[in-house]
Amino acid sequence: MFHRIFENNKRWIAEKTTGDPDYFKKLAAGQQPEYLYIGCSDSRVTAEDLMGLQPGEVFIHRNIANLVVSTDSNINAVVQYAVEYLKVKHIIICGHYECGGVKAALNPSDMGQLNSWLQTLRDVYRFHQHDLDAIKDSRERFDKLVELNVREQCINLVKIDHVQRSWYKTGFPKVHGWIFDVRTGRINDLNMNMEEEFASIRKIYDLKPIS
Repeated sequence: MFHRIFENNKRWIAEKTTGDPDYFKKLAAGQQPEYLYIGCSDSRVTAEDLMGLQPGEVFIHRNIANLVVSTDSNINAVVQYAVEYLKVKHIIICGHYECGGVKAALNPSDMGQLNSWLQTLRDVYRFHQHDLDAIKDSRERFDKLVELNVREQCINLVKIDHVQRSWYKTGFPKVHGWIFDVRTGRINDLNMNMEEEFASIRKIYDLKPIS
């Protein structure tokens, strides 16, 4: 199976260059994606495929349970590069149903190194515990936490200084919360109004310089 990857690569190159012999020459010239996609590392959820986009059209960051953690240098570097240098117009946080990280938060156990990472997700459960525990159907409760996690990570994203600076200068990037339904293949937009969401926390997290 491992060696088949290289054969697949050869076929992929042939497919790309059949219609456009300069495909890789153009790809090597640089990237100008309009989107930053922050998603889960789950092997079933691949950004370009589910969005129907090609290499060069979307900048991607993936981690377990699509978290935006303020102390994570990796995601902070990705967001800064996407916003300040690539000038992306949209940032998408995409969760997915049947997420293993979310399931771990609903059913806590000692998971070693994963404990510190999942703490952010378990905090989401804690913030919304009353409403979640009121949901009797286990799959419905699971799905709801997936959605609430995306909402909280979008809020975490707009707290980031790089995002706020760009907002005040250009009005971009726009922030979107999506759910990928692995059961159907559909993308569901949570239709979050991030201006309203930020307005509710502006007093605490607004970093706009005082003029």
